[in-house]
Amino acid sequence: MSVAAHLGIVLEEYDARIRTFIPDYQEMLDVAAGAVPTDARRIVDLGTGTGALASRCLARARRARLVGIDSDPDILRMAVQRLGSRASFISGSFLEVELPACDTIVASFALHHVRTRHAKGRLYQRFRKVLVRGGRFVGVDCHPSPRPALAREQMAAWARHLRGAYSPAESRKLLNAWGHEDTYVPLAAEVGLMEAAGFRVDILWRKGAFAVLIGSRQS
Repeated sequence: MSVAAHLGIVLEEYDARIRTFIPDYQEMLDVAAGAVPTDARRIVDLGTGTGALASRCLARARRARLVGIDSDPDILRMAVQRLGSRASFISGSFLEVELPACDTIVASFALHHVRTRHAKGRLYQRFRKVLVRGGRFVGVDCHPSPRPALAREQMAAWARHLRGAYSPAESRKLLNAWGHEDTYVPLAAEVGLMEAAGFRVDILWRKGAFAVLIGSRQS
């Protein structure tokens, strides 16, 4: 499914509309980019989209080159225009293509498209294989509480954010559609998957259902 179809938007509206969909979106991207080492040389961006996170990473790590991976060729064309000559691109699913060797992997609202925890655990193992020792993965995503009551509160807060731009009916429709298409793993479970794959994990930012994680590859 294309990004436009998944979000129910015209692709050219993506950068403006994503802020109305996800609370604190720009703050999370800034935190994630701030975790990229300034001396990084090769960054792989999974589900790069229009390159919003990638552009922040390249601004921080000024000697780095970036490889953006996305299965949507239309949105990749937008990233090409945004990122210029310091980036190259792979059109395909990050679950299927060969991941390049690198010192940093980043992903913003991409890994929730992995349908099962087993598949995500295998993906983290792949990350460990391509990262240099001490390399890091930085992820931004939705990680609701495993406690049903608290998870409902977090989803209600997300709905309130949506109602700042959409009607209550439209907000419910959006959350229901994403809930059927995406898989949101609770934060503790996500940390466990990363640790099992050989990463030391730190939580850099958390608010409601959303979090920014960093996983440092161990020996």
